[in-house]
Amino acid sequence: MTMRLIALTAVAALLASCGQGQQAEARAPGAVRAAADTRDSLADQTRFRDWLVSCDNIGTCYAFGPASEGTGWVRITMAAGPDAAPSVDFGFWPDDGAFGGSVTAQVDHAAFEARAETGHEAPPVATVAPDRARALVDAMAQGTAMTLNAGSETVPISLTGAAASLLWIDEHQGRLETDTALIRKGSRPASVVPVAPPAPHIVPAPAVAQGPYGDQEGQTLPAAVEALPAVVQCRAETAFNPDLQAVISSARLDANTVLWSVPCGAGAYNFSNAYFLTTPQGADPRRVLFPSAGDAEPHDLLVNAAYDPATRVIDAFNKGRGLGDCGMADSWTWTGRAFELKSSSAMSECWGVPSEYWPAAWVSE
Repeated sequence: MTMRLIALTAVAALLASCGQGQQAEARAPGAVRAAADTRDSLADQTRFRDWLVSCDNIGTCYAFGPASEGTGWVRITMAAGPDAAPSVDFGFWPDDGAFGGSVTAQVDHAAFEARAETGHEAPPVATVAPDRARALVDAMAQGTAMTLNAGSETVPISLTGAAASLLWIDEHQGRLETDTALIRKGSRPASVVPVAPPAPHIVPAPAVAQGPYGDQEGQTLPAAVEALPAVVQCRAETAFNPDLQAVISSARLDANTVLWSVPCGAGAYNFSNAYFLTTPQGADPRRVLFPSAGDAEPHDLLVNAAYDPATRVIDAFNKGRGLGDCGMADSWTWTGRAFELKSSSAMSECWGVPSEYWPAAWVSE
């Protein structure tokens, strides 16, 4: 059984013992703290009226507009550099769960065709043709009304804040008064636009045999880890559910280092762990602090996290609500020295945006 499945099993047991998700969360301070940290960690996402805008560590910027009625969204993505061009994606939740008929975005009287995702589990998301994306962005910057359309269904999108968001991107990327600007175009040559900085290159440590370590049930936490004050606190916060406390997992990182996860809380849809490193004999315990994007404080708890020994990556997914359309998604790579931030994305508003379309805060190679 994988760590993620064990976590979900533990959450199910937790809810069964407590009755309802909200009651469970109230009795798990670690889980509440992890969820509350989500919005505090999104300070780099700026609001302009209804719109949300942010950029990642290599200068790619994202502007999001919400539905003015119901659930829907539009995303403008603009990479850094003089040769970049905008792309536009949008989505909403149709009555039958999938788009029907032709899919378009319309601003005032101009319609822009889009290609919807396909497949049995594809989210209701569409992408505007690349050769029409710039014209759509221009229309949104000057338009008065916008709708997303799929077959007979229509969702209105607010344009309040769109122009200010695009101007913010132009300023951030140094493209004001150039012909590459999203809104304030001018005669300056595109060559003055700064190139995108390179993405950090992260080299994972070699994979190692796991031996007795892994996600097997019935693992025993080393006594030195159990005695740590942070673990004592986690144990106190989860004492109401012995099944939850038993969800211990481990992984051999190298010949001298073992990773241990300790459950620190759970709620209706979030399960939080603290992580510790020891020797194979369980000695020299030390807590893992996972770096965050930008200037945010490192994470001392991970939410809905799992370590994959094949890739040496820990993935975490902190849901802002049960639907999973807002929150934070992060991953870290074990390099042999530390867990380095591999990727980070976040969505501070619950607008129905699938996690793969959240704006990135950190990317790496």
